[in-house]
Amino acid sequence: MRTNSKVIIEIARDRDALLIAAMSKDLIEFGLSWRWKPSRVLSMIRDPDCVVLVAREDNNLVAFALMEYHEIHGHLNLLATDPAYRRQGHARQLLQWLLASARVAGLATVGLEVRSDNDGAQAFYQRLGFRIEKRRKGYYAKGLDALSMVLHLIEPSQAARRPQ
Repeated sequence: MRTNSKVIIEIARDRDALLIAAMSKDLIEFGLSWRWKPSRVLSMIRDPDCVVLVAREDNNLVAFALMEYHEIHGHLNLLATDPAYRRQGHARQLLQWLLASARVAGLATVGLEVRSDNDGAQAFYQRLGFRIEKRRKGYYAKGLDALSMVLHLIEPSQAARRPQ
């Protein structure tokens, strides 16, 4: 584990797409079909309704997060940290940045899917207030289930009263 690192959080650049895609393949999509290829990541970096954040140490990309913003909800598509940099709060910082921007944007909820066999990720999201909403059978290739998780940024009773 690395300590006392100087990590900078910033918006991803086009040139980050290749490394983000490779990290997604190795750290998130392992054992599955590779869906987050460089061209898809690049399109999200360029999409005005998405935010792709990176954490860098000495110009090395050590973590990333990708979230889509819709009218009343957000969806966290990807979040990963290089294993050498885990347990230092980088993923938490990235997610907290995205959640703060979602609140400013007035979003009611943020959702995500997590592999049903990834207990560590489930616990991480639960510590940040996400709750399991439902199990999605065969969501991933090879029949692997996902858990849909949601974080309410606005209480559901208040969200129902918001003008559309």
